[in-house]
Amino acid sequence: MITSPFSLPIPERIKLVEALWDSIAHEQASLYIPAKHQKELDLRLAAYSKDRLKGRLSHEVLANIWKKL
Repeated sequence: MITSPFSLPIPERIKLVEALWDSIAHEQASLYIPAKHQKELDLRLAAYSKDRLKGRLSHEVLANIWKKL
């Protein structure tokens, strides 16, 4: 009998999510990525490769987001 995943204890739900994620990761080649998303990913990867040290601390990013809300 299949039970609701919400009735499982948290450690079991975590294991279930990990198993689902792993199954997706093994099949990632079959995932469709729209061209505009792929272009954005390529741009971001190129920007990261250019200067790996640039970035902002998470608390700075979050503060910026909260200001905009």
